[in-house]
Amino acid sequence: MPANTTNDAARDEAAAVPGTQAGNTPQPAAPTTPPAPAEATAPAEAVAPLLRGIAVLRRLTEADGGTLSLSALEKATGLARSTVDRVTATLARMDYVRLDGRDVTLAPRLMELGNAYLAALRLPALLSARADALADELDESVSLAVGDRDGIRFIHQATRRRAMSLSFRIGDLLPAERTAPGPLFATEWTETDWQRWHDRRASDPQDRAFPAVPPREHAAPDTDFELRTARAAADGWALDDQLIEPGLIAISAPVRDPRTGRVACVASVVSHTSRHTAEDLCTTLLPRLRSAVRSMEDDLRTAPPPEPGAPPAGLATWTGASKQELGREFIESLARGLTVLTAFGEGRSPLTLTEVAKATGLARATARRALITHEHAGLVTPTPDRHAFTLTPRVLSLGFPPLSRTSLPQIAQPHLTALADRVHESASLAVLADSGEEIQYTARAATSRVMSAHVAVGTRLPAHATSLGRVLLADLPTADSRSEVRTQGYALVDQELEAGLRSLAVPVRDRTGRAVAAVNVAMHAARRTAAACVTDLLPELKETAGRIEADLRVAGRFRSVPLT
Repeated sequence: MPANTTNDAARDEAAAVPGTQAGNTPQPAAPTTPPAPAEATAPAEAVAPLLRGIAVLRRLTEADGGTLSLSALEKATGLARSTVDRVTATLARMDYVRLDGRDVTLAPRLMELGNAYLAALRLPALLSARADALADELDESVSLAVGDRDGIRFIHQATRRRAMSLSFRIGDLLPAERTAPGPLFATEWTETDWQRWHDRRASDPQDRAFPAVPPREHAAPDTDFELRTARAAADGWALDDQLIEPGLIAISAPVRDPRTGRVACVASVVSHTSRHTAEDLCTTLLPRLRSAVRSMEDDLRTAPPPEPGAPPAGLATWTGASKQELGREFIESLARGLTVLTAFGEGRSPLTLTEVAKATGLARATARRALITHEHAGLVTPTPDRHAFTLTPRVLSLGFPPLSRTSLPQIAQPHLTALADRVHESASLAVLADSGEEIQYTARAATSRVMSAHVAVGTRLPAHATSLGRVLLADLPTADSRSEVRTQGYALVDQELEAGLRSLAVPVRDRTGRAVAAVNVAMHAARRTAAACVTDLLPELKETAGRIEADLRVAGRFRSVPLT
C-alpha cells in the first residue's frame, strides 16, 4: 500500500478476502496456488457465472485443437445446455471463442489473459533472449518453467525444428515428479505442499489430470521423487532421464531471484537419446546451461524496476454498456470477471482492490467478488498481508497452451472467411517467399460464385505481378520510399497477371509495424471497375487486416507466430 493510504482504506482492502477482518492479524498466504474449484466449496460471495465460464475455458483448453461441440461441453462441464449456450455466446462476444455451427473453438484474443500473467511475471521478457541464445548455441530445445503447486508450467520455449520435436507448449502443466525442473521447485516445498503432492499421487496414479503428458504406465514409489529432490538440493541441478516418455531427456538448473535467493524459474535443455545420453547432458551441456543461468541471474539483478504503465485500453467495454446493448444472452458478470485478470501486467502487479476497480472501471463490490472468485479458482493469490493480489501461473490454463501454437494462417482464416462472405469474392493471405521474388499463398476463403478466382494454398506467384506481392515489396527497406503503393497503403492490379483478373491488397503488420503478410480480394474484372474496387472493397479489406493484426498482436506478445 502507498505510504499515505489511510487505515480505513487498508481495512477496506483487507475485507476483499474472506477470512480476513479489519483490525485482525492478516492470515498467511497459501504456500503456492489456492485450491482449484473441484477441491473446495466455493465461497458464498463467489460469482457462479464466472466459475462456469472458467470451467468452459478449461475444458476447451484440454480438448484436441481447442475445439468442442456444444453438446460435448455440456457433458464435460456438467452444466445445463442453456447455460453452456449463454456462456459460449458471451465468450464469443468477447472474441475469446469462435462459434462455428455447433462447435466452439478457442480464439487468439483469449491469450490476453495469459499475457497479463506473463507480463506481470516479467521473466519471459527479461530471460527469453538468453534461452533463445542457449538453444542456438547447443542446437537443442531450451525451456523456462515456473512452479504451479505440485506441477510445473512452461513460460517460454526455444525449439529446434526437427522431425522429432521435443517441446511442450507454453502454459502446459506437467507433474513435478516426471520432469527435470520438478525436484528443484520441490526443494522449497512446505509440509503442506508435500502432503498435497502425496494426496494427488494417490488419487491420480496415472496422471490423468495432466493432458500434456502420456498417462503413467508404471507407478514409481513416492520415495523416488523425494530422493531426486534431496539430490537436486545437494547438486544444484536435476535430470530427467526418460521420465515423461521413452527417449526424452532433459537437464535443469534453477534461476534464482537475486532479492530472495528463491527459485524464480528453472531453465532446461531438452534432448533425445538419439542425440545425447543422460551422461552427456551432465558432462557436456550442464556447464553451458549453468553459464547461461548465471547470465540470467545477472539480468534479473540489473533489471530496472518496471515502469507502472496504463492498463490495456478498453477494459471497461463490458461495464459501460447497458443490458439492452449487450443483449439478453450476454452474461455481464462473466465478462466483467474475466476483465479483472487483464488489469494486471508489467508494473501493475500486485494490485489492490482499489487499483483493480480503477483499472477496469468496475464498482468496488463487483471487483471484490471477482477477486474472491479468482482466488477460489486458483487464478489469483493474495500477498502475505492480504491487501493486494497477484496472478498465478494457473491463468495459463485458460486457453494458452493450444493457442500458443497458433500460426498466422490459422489466425487469419476466420477473418478471411468472414470477408469473403461479406463481399462475395475470394479472399487470400500471402507472405513473401525467402527469395523475395515470389509470394506464397498461406490461407484463402473462396466464394460460391460460378466464376471466381481460385489459387490453392501453397501456390507461388511472381511478387511484382500481384497485388499481394506489391504491398509486401513496398514495405521492404530497399523499396523506393516514394512508391505509390507505400504511400497509398494498398495495391490494385488490373488484369496484369491474367486477363480478366482484378485484385486489391493491403498489408498485415505485426507488433513492430512490419508488413509480414498481405490480404487481398480477387475477382473477375466484369464485376467491378477498378474505381469501384477501391470504393467498395478497400474499407472491408482494411477492416479485415485490422482484425488479423489485433489477434496477431495478442498471439505474438510472448512468442514468435509462424507465418506459414
